[in-house]
Amino acid sequence: MKNHFLALAVLILILDPMVAYAHRMEEVKTRPSIPGPSSKNMIVYLPDSYDSGENRYPVLYLLHGARGNERAWIQKGKIIQIIDSLEREGMMQETIVVFPNMNMYEDDEDYGNSRLKGAWESFFEMDGSTESTFMKDVVGLVDSLYRTIPEKNSRAIAGLSLGGMQAIQISASNPDSFGYVGAFSPLVSSVVKKGDHSGFYRRLGKRLMEQFRNPPELYSIMVGKRDFLEPHLDSFHNYLNEHGYEHEYRVTGGGHQWKNWISYCTLFMKELWK
Repeated sequence: MKNHFLALAVLILILDPMVAYAHRMEEVKTRPSIPGPSSKNMIVYLPDSYDSGENRYPVLYLLHGARGNERAWIQKGKIIQIIDSLEREGMMQETIVVFPNMNMYEDDEDYGNSRLKGAWESFFEMDGSTESTFMKDVVGLVDSLYRTIPEKNSRAIAGLSLGGMQAIQISASNPDSFGYVGAFSPLVSSVVKKGDHSGFYRRLGKRLMEQFRNPPELYSIMVGKRDFLEPHLDSFHNYLNEHGYEHEYRVTGGGHQWKNWISYCTLFMKELWK
């Protein structure tokens, strides 16, 4: 591990009694670089061929929403089975997929076993700290532990709802880091701007301008017609159009629900690394 990381990572094979995985799934415990819990979790999916050679792989960072944690996409979205199927059918290049815990925890007692938070609690406790340290605490650590391709066009970030907002914000703040951005039923910006790291959410327009000077290969926004955020995203879509920012905008049936997010993520993953 690179010396400049304060994090101590412990790799653990995950045994989920509900699903038998043929590939490697690892839990990484890492010490955040901000005050708070002594460790935080993320789960890393490694493709079947990872242990049989020295190939390097693109990486998808997949973020949960409010009321979620690092297991949400795996348990509720059944996303591992979808990834396996897409790779097996040649519809997706083999990819390392990282599921970080994006919740804001104040200390170990609050952290617990990646304690789930309520939607309002998650929203109003957002302070920019997890997002502002994402490149160091998550991306940098993954690049140091695994055979990744540490380049913009081999790195994707996507999320649902609150995680979709984090994908928008993190990619805009790191314009040279993510070639693929997916936002599924997202908020666009937090209205809670307090604390030492709250400046992370400010000046999104300026950051988007910088991001689209050298635009992502894919910037995809998807939402359902019955989603309460659909009018909000119509406005964001119009804003992107007015500024000439190339993006994909899909409005489907349904609302703010897992059925949609699973479908959106599947569509997004089929478009990666083209």
